[in-house]
Amino acid sequence: MKIEATRLPEVLIIEPVVHRDERGDFMEAWNESAFRAATGLDARFVQDSQSHSRRNVLRGIHFQLVRPQGKLVRVVTGEVYDVAVDLRRSSPRFGQWVGVELSAENRRQMWVPPGFGHGFLVLSGSADVLYKATDYYAPQYERSLLWSDPDLAIAWQIEQPIVSAKDQAGRYLREAEVYA
Repeated sequence: MKIEATRLPEVLIIEPVVHRDERGDFMEAWNESAFRAATGLDARFVQDSQSHSRRNVLRGIHFQLVRPQGKLVRVVTGEVYDVAVDLRRSSPRFGQWVGVELSAENRRQMWVPPGFGHGFLVLSGSADVLYKATDYYAPQYERSLLWSDPDLAIAWQIEQPIVSAKDQAGRYLREAEVYA
């Protein structure tokens, strides 16, 4: 696997080795020892979640204030613009974000560590996104930032996405509960 750092050094792009021949292709989507050797991180995943969304759906920016989740995100079908936001108040990069296109075609994955918010916008007709998480989903601790927060100024590439009522009611970063 190839690991690429982003401008937020804790957020990583993982490019698995894809073996292709006349039959098609094969890749290891997850290998704990290879991930640890390549990143120095010991990620223990306890839950896989998958979403299916249509074009222009924006999900996020989500995080769990208690029991924070690290997420390994990949796209099984389609293409998304995937975003991670540093929500650690003690971080010199607090409030900064990074966005990357993930697709079934490019096979890239994004590691979003605990302490970061996560969201994505569907760029293709539809997309299936798979998340491996380091802690269980705990809705009582889930928080959402407003996707259109001008202080974050995320370049979503869309003016009017399709957003859930929960995400439309997300908080501005300046008034949100975040990590220490």
